[in-house]
Amino acid sequence: MRLQAGTWLAAALLAAAGAATAGVTVDYVKPDEFLDMPRSPQDREHVLKEMTRHFNKLAEELPAGQNLKVTVTDIDLAGREEPRRWAMDDIRIMRGGADWPTMKLSYTLEQGGQVVRSGEESLKNMMYQQRINRHFSSDALRYEKQMIDDWFHKSIVGSQVSSR
Repeated sequence: MRLQAGTWLAAALLAAAGAATAGVTVDYVKPDEFLDMPRSPQDREHVLKEMTRHFNKLAEELPAGQNLKVTVTDIDLAGREEPRRWAMDDIRIMRGGADWPTMKLSYTLEQGGQVVRSGEESLKNMMYQQRINRHFSSDALRYEKQMIDDWFHKSIVGSQVSSR
């Protein structure tokens, strides 16, 4: 009987903690029509999973009880994808000119069922190669993640653009 009471208490505490945590929902509208995505279905899926994973990581910074809903309507990755004749895959070339990453999204930040903030944004990271980036150079989406970080900290949690 004592074990059952302890189990019930643990389950109740977990349920209460789950209700108080922050979260994020990310939806992609017609990702096959995005301006610039890899041609390979596996590579496209990888990009979307990595973007979602990054939004989830940022959601850990939200105060308990807040939920962020993001709808991405377009993505243009940094650089340009160019085919390689001698290889099965393409290569992304970043020249630092007018090939900066951009993203169009709408968002709603809620707390307790009430909208705290919402809007539509066109994100861009025009100086993507001139800034210090906290993401590893081996991360293929480091410039896009930096752009998302800047938006999140400015528009969602209210701090300044990262200098990292």
